Formats: sequence, structure tokens, C-alpha cells
Amino acid sequence: MNVKKFIANSSREAWRQVREALGPDAVILSNRNIPDGVEILAMANEDMTSLVGPNGTRQAAGGPQAASLQQQSGLPPAQQPKRPALLSSPIAQQPSRAARQEESPLLDQQPLGRIPTREAEPAADARVWRSRGGNASQHREAQQHDAQGEQDQRPRSALPEFDGKDYDEILSEVMTEIRSMRGVLETQLAEISWGGTQKREPLKGQVMKEMLAAGFSASLSRLITENLPTNSKNQDIMFWVKSVLARNLSTLGNENELLENGGVFALVGPTGVGKTTTTAKLAARCVMRHGSGKLALITTDGYRIGGYEQLRIYGKILGVMVHSVKDETDLRIALEELKGKHTVLIDTAGVGQRDQMVAEQDTMLAGAGVDIKRLLCLNATATGGTLNEVVHAYSSSGLAGCIVTKLDEAATIGNVLDVVIRHKLNLHYVANGQRVPEDLHVANKLYLADRAFKQKRETAPFEFQDGELPGVVGPTALSMNDKGLREVSFG
Repeated sequence: MNVKKFIANSSREAWRQVREALGPDAVILSNRNIPDGVEILAMANEDMTSLVGPNGTRQAAGGPQAASLQQQSGLPPAQQPKRPALLSSPIAQQPSRAARQEESPLLDQQPLGRIPTREAEPAADARVWRSRGGNASQHREAQQHDAQGEQDQRPRSALPEFDGKDYDEILSEVMTEIRSMRGVLETQLAEISWGGTQKREPLKGQVMKEMLAAGFSASLSRLITENLPTNSKNQDIMFWVKSVLARNLSTLGNENELLENGGVFALVGPTGVGKTTTTAKLAARCVMRHGSGKLALITTDGYRIGGYEQLRIYGKILGVMVHSVKDETDLRIALEELKGKHTVLIDTAGVGQRDQMVAEQDTMLAGAGVDIKRLLCLNATATGGTLNEVVHAYSSSGLAGCIVTKLDEAATIGNVLDVVIRHKLNLHYVANGQRVPEDLHVANKLYLADRAFKQKRETAPFEFQDGELPGVVGPTALSMNDKGLREVSFG
């Protein structure tokens, strides 16, 4: 018996693996939730049928149990009724109620995979039902349960279609409905639980309000709030929250790691996040460290009017030549000519996270023949949902790090810090203005964690009240299983 294990992120994915590996008639032995997703134990139909004898009975039927049944029935072995065959379908492995109540099995049975027809109904009347002391109503009930058992023992391929849908489609719809009901129940229970928590532990409610007002997501705020240390004062507890945020921020330890090692860097991100200005700021730092002869600038922005001219002006001020490329071939040729440079900075065209040109840009950078490190520019003024979508779109080919821009324009920065923590991004720099190169700083995790909670008066109308918190916390029940949140460290 060859039992195989399948592990996937969801039940649908696990069933797909089972179907591809073992076929649609595979037998599901067990399934359970594990920290990484769902685990299913299954075996092939052929392995299950090998446990059944050639006459349709279990191979272990010749043992003491079979002898005991012969003694109870009082029939010679030749006249013993045939046992029904063991089907590979998990439904068929469950005996009907009549089979459990009656001590004598059926006299005859249809072959596997065949559905009884109208012509075969008279044969059902010839079955022997030995009811000891049972009345007529019990007799009829046993017959009905047996008929239902025969219908369930048909193989999946013989099951009827419902409204043009096969068994897998119906099962998928049922599982979807169950998940939806589970989500509703979890949300309602979370709202009730949080309402009680606010009354018992008002400090948790205060911390939740502070984190939500700072721009952090409800799921991360709830995770940190649920792990607050006990017997702490308001000031001490906020210091602990800031320390947890700082501990989970990954920053550039020393600027020399980037400037001294050098290499080819490409700044990527949506339109308007400040890639060209940030490129000029990095170029100025490299020139001050190594001189203009060790630096080269490349732009792929052939779409925005004046994009090349803006970078060319910065390059002229720094004494650095700016190269313009249009496609993968031009980029490969330019990098081949500039392979003697210590650092090469590439200013890419701004592409929205939902544009298919993101994939084309990744292909161009990947096919350049050189290891190009991608630095994603994140706009601090964008919402957390938008930033999360940007990271998903641009991280398919891997990111060496990120740079937070427009920090001076953002009323709250918890949204961008939440995304950096959630996706485990390495935060290199933060930009807080248009001046080149003054307004570019190496990220300081302690400063950023403290800066997140220094709100302005203009944000007060958008803060949540105590009565609104249960409605905000409730929907986070499903998002608490996010992989990025499971890796949050508390000390």
C-alpha cells in the first residue's frame, strides 16, 4: 500500500496535486491543517483495489471473522452470500445503516461501476432480509437505507451531473460556501471578543487606536496588541511597541555596503514616486565617494517627455555621461561598454503596478547579461493597500532593497513601514525632499518607529473611536494567517 503525502497552501491546490499525481479516482485517507497550509494523505485507486480479492471480497475474509459469520448464518461455505466489493471511493467505504443493523449480508450485488436499472429491480425482491423480531416498518426502513447505500457506492464517473456540473465543481462550490460561512463566523466572534477586551483591558484599546491612527494595518495592529506584555503603563507600553516595530525593520547597517561594493543598480517603481530625483541623489553620493569617472548613468525612460533631459542635466552637473537605451539589446551593449565602471545606476521608466509593461521591464533587466540589483521606490503618501500591490507586482524577479520617498509629504508613515515589515524588505534610504543630494538619508529604524507615532492635528478627524474598533478588528480574522505576520518577532 503506497500512501503519498501532499502539502499545499490551500485545499484546492492540494486536491489539484492529488488529481495530477494519482488520478481522479484517488482515495483521500486524511486531510488536516498544518502551519504551512494543508496536508493530505492519499493513495492510488490501484493500490486500494489490490486490497480486494478477485471475487470482490477482502483478502482477509478467510480468517476467523469469516468463520464466525459462517457459524452465525448457519449456511455451508458454498451457500454463503457474497460480500459486496470494496470500492475505491471514500463514500463507498462507509457501510449503510442497514448493513450495520442486519447480521446477514446481501445475497447478490452488481459488479463495480454498474448502476442497477429498472430491469434489475425484481432481483432486489429476492434479497434475504433476516430481521429477528423486527416489524414491517423497520424492514422497509432497512431496504431504503440499503438502496441509498447502493447509490453511494457508484464510482465518481458514474455519479449524475447536476445542472451540467460534475462532482468536482459541486465539491468546489460547497467548500467555497463553507469557507465563506467560516469567515463570517470568525469576523463576528472577533468583534464580540474585542468588545469584551476593550472593557477588561482598556490599554489594549488605546494601543490599537494609536497604531491605526499612525497608518498601520488592522491585522498588524491586532497582532502586536494581542502580544502586549502584562502590567505595563501607557508610556512603557508604547516604548515596547516602537521597539517591536524597529526590531522587525530590516535596514542598511552601513552605507559602505552599497557605495563601496558598487555594482549595477536599477531603480524601479510606478510613475511619480521620484525615481529620477533619487537616482541623482545616489549618483551625487557615489561621485563624492569615488569621483565622476567611476560612475555611469543609464535611463530607459523613453516614454515620459523630458525624462531623459532631466537626468542629463543632473549628469552634466555631476560630470557624468548619461546613456539612453530603448530595449534589451541596447541595454546589453551599454552595460558591456560600461563594465569598467565601479557603479552604474539605471533610471527605469515609471510603470503602474497593474500594467503588463512591468513584466516586460523585468525581462529587459533580466536579459542584460549582468547581475542588476533592483531597488524599489515606495511612495510614503500612498495607502497601505496600494503599496502592498506595488510590492507584489515588482518583486516577482527579486528585490535587493527599497527606498522610501516623499517622507516629508506623508502625514502618516505607518502604511509604508507596515508593508516593509510584512514583505521583509531591506530598507536602504529614505528621501524627504527634492534637494540633491541633501534630502537622502540612510534609514534609521529607531527614528522611523518613533516618527510613525508623531501625528499632526490634521489626522484627528480620520482616527477611529472606541465604538468603531470592534468593526475594524473583526475583518482581520482571516488576514492573521498572512505569512509575513507569522514571522513577526517580539523579542
